[in-house]
Amino acid sequence: MINLKSWFILSILYVFLCTAALGSDAIESVLRRLDSKKAPSVVQESAAKGVLQRLLPTHLHSFEFKIVSKDLCGGRSCFCITNYKSSSRSSPEILIEGTTAVEITSGLHWYLKYTCGAHISWDKTGGVQLASVPKPGSLPLVEAEGVMIQRPVPWNYYQNVVTSSYSFVWWDWQRWEKEIDWMALQGINLPLAFTGQEAIWQKVFLDYNITTRDLNDFFGGPAFLAWARMGNLHAWGGPLSQNWLNIQLALQKQILSRMQELGMTPVLPSFSGNVPAALKKIFPSANITRLGDWNTVSGDRRWCCTFLLAPSDPLFIEIGEAFIRKQFEEYGDITDIYNCDTFNENTPPTDDPSYIWSLGSAVYKAMSKANNNAVWLMQGWLFYSDSKYWKPPQMEALLHSVPRGKMIVLDLFADVKPIWKSSSQFYGTPYIWCMLHNFGGNMEMYGVLDAVASGPIDARTNENSTMVGVGMCMEGIEHNPVVYELMPEMAFRGTKFQLQGWLKSYSRRRYGKVNDQIEAAWEILYHTIYNCTDGIAFHNTDYIVKFPDWDPSGKTGTDISGTDVSNQNGMQKLAGFQWNRRFLFSDKSSSLPKPHLWYSTEDVNKALKLFLNAGKELSGSLTYRYDLVDLTRQSLSKLANQVYLDAISAFLHEDAKALSLQSQKFLQLIKDIDKLLAADDNFLLGTWLESAKNLAMNSDEMKQYEWNARTQITMWYDNTKYNQSKLHDYANKFWSGLLEAYYLPRASMYFKLLSRSVEEKVDFNLLEWRKEWIPYSNKWQESTELYPVKAQGDALAIATALFEKYFS
Repeated sequence: MINLKSWFILSILYVFLCTAALGSDAIESVLRRLDSKKAPSVVQESAAKGVLQRLLPTHLHSFEFKIVSKDLCGGRSCFCITNYKSSSRSSPEILIEGTTAVEITSGLHWYLKYTCGAHISWDKTGGVQLASVPKPGSLPLVEAEGVMIQRPVPWNYYQNVVTSSYSFVWWDWQRWEKEIDWMALQGINLPLAFTGQEAIWQKVFLDYNITTRDLNDFFGGPAFLAWARMGNLHAWGGPLSQNWLNIQLALQKQILSRMQELGMTPVLPSFSGNVPAALKKIFPSANITRLGDWNTVSGDRRWCCTFLLAPSDPLFIEIGEAFIRKQFEEYGDITDIYNCDTFNENTPPTDDPSYIWSLGSAVYKAMSKANNNAVWLMQGWLFYSDSKYWKPPQMEALLHSVPRGKMIVLDLFADVKPIWKSSSQFYGTPYIWCMLHNFGGNMEMYGVLDAVASGPIDARTNENSTMVGVGMCMEGIEHNPVVYELMPEMAFRGTKFQLQGWLKSYSRRRYGKVNDQIEAAWEILYHTIYNCTDGIAFHNTDYIVKFPDWDPSGKTGTDISGTDVSNQNGMQKLAGFQWNRRFLFSDKSSSLPKPHLWYSTEDVNKALKLFLNAGKELSGSLTYRYDLVDLTRQSLSKLANQVYLDAISAFLHEDAKALSLQSQKFLQLIKDIDKLLAADDNFLLGTWLESAKNLAMNSDEMKQYEWNARTQITMWYDNTKYNQSKLHDYANKFWSGLLEAYYLPRASMYFKLLSRSVEEKVDFNLLEWRKEWIPYSNKWQESTELYPVKAQGDALAIATALFEKYFS
């Protein structure tokens, strides 16, 4: 006889198994509907040819592309590479067939990588290495039976909701076209498409008598649109001009058109409840609440405390339906998948599962009233970031508030903190295994390559898996090219493979040559920089770019705004991690910000030496130059962290001579790194600023856009006379120009006051530093001085000299 407890467990297991089966059938139904929206075969084949022409125009006639049915691929998406059968000299050499244009371009990339030894990365991470591709007429053949690669899961997702602000904000169509080509070559078929949505919202809200002036207070500025969309802030960096709205909408139509031609399924935005303040006056009985503060210094309501329309209010469904219908009018019927993150960093007022279920149901109803085939794509970040609230009953209530197969969850941080493992595969809800990897678009060499290479396979092959895709959800792009070559490739990897062998192949393809020293360097990097296993989320706090706002003496107390800036005795704080360099920043008792260090810097310096030794052979390679500059920058930045702590130790020991020596060394490191970065086009502040100004249609827009661009990467948000923004340096960058003009003066002001404190035997005054530094920052944010957009200097010579100076 079975006992009641066993019966309950078996019942839950049965429900889970049924849920997984139903979810799988429902996803197949979704895929069939999406396939019916794809562009005709001839259009997709032409679009794939366009990618080839822009990538390798000399070989346009060397390849033949053909769309084929999934039936030829065992019912899945796939690509097939075969030798073209023809005796004519003018005929193509290689035939690539695929179920969509994305599959074809993925096959092209696979062939170029693994048959021709080529390499493709973003322009800002060194670009492409195509010198290894033989001339037309001499392309290498594949094995006689050909190569067929199936997708083990249907989707390869791309973007975070904030990538549009940290990376895409200043892009024109020329840059977007390159990105969509890159996406197609990487096999991305489910990209987020958020550009231009403010123009749609303008049309929707005008129908509700919301004025342009009201919207000026609602929309954020160009560089802060992501957080205005999420309801974190309003008006900051704005207003948006009609020029901006019109241009971005036209750009979105170009983006969507190209995505559709390539057989991609764009993910469009939907209504999350974020509304203009004026709507509360127009609909006084509507259930609209004002949210709490999100990261302003003192609750400044000019920017904070946005308004949320409750999903339970009938007006929510009405506005949500209107928004999706307006997108139909502008873009056509191109997708069934919509993103909504109503609960992202917005905790519901009660943890009652029935209430959460009703909210989720209402959010989906707003989508489905406009599109009865709608699928809700939700970022799963909330289950990690607000795990105290989202316990199993609350998670299950939200995930099961929509019909089976009508919700897909992004396991956003699965590379480090996979939620699928602790939630019974999201309680039967389909999910996408995602790599988050980057915060704020920061520039740190970092990765978890083992997790990336094994995590998606482990998740997919787990019993009763509900995984339906892999994805990249970084906050910013154009860094760590090795990570962003491996991760999208996992969309086509069904079984485990030897990662060290893959890395050896990667180094040969990236630089176009076999070089023993480079391969040895990558072996070290694999075991150090790209083997972070400590689970720490943030790895972007080196002291140069995120300078500590603290009083090491512990005597400052409370500032004039009431903010507690007192610390434990500085010597005690430093003692916990002063001498053990390997675990320098593991102490959790100190309020001193601790840069993330998860590897032996000595080992990485050996890798840098090997890179330098390979310079004679590889100096002409742009990919080599990028990696050399980036690795040298990383090593010097970690050294600067040690130098900073040595300076603080000297201050606490009241050793004026040592303090002067270490502080000057820190400042010199900033200057030297700036000079190094200036030697590569991909590390220049001027490029970011000029791209912002190039979108402007008049002088007012130019000034506003430049302020937005400067502010995002420095102070980020509001400040007062004595308090920096709570988000200062969140989007820090290692860019030449920014180090010399911004980070150097900041550190110089601070060390000057520390030295005066020791020399004159007076207390260090943190407020005095803030009083000098914050106005300087604000002035820099408003300034318009020009910075170079072209590299200056010999990167190899500079890197070699700096290695000799600091590490020999």
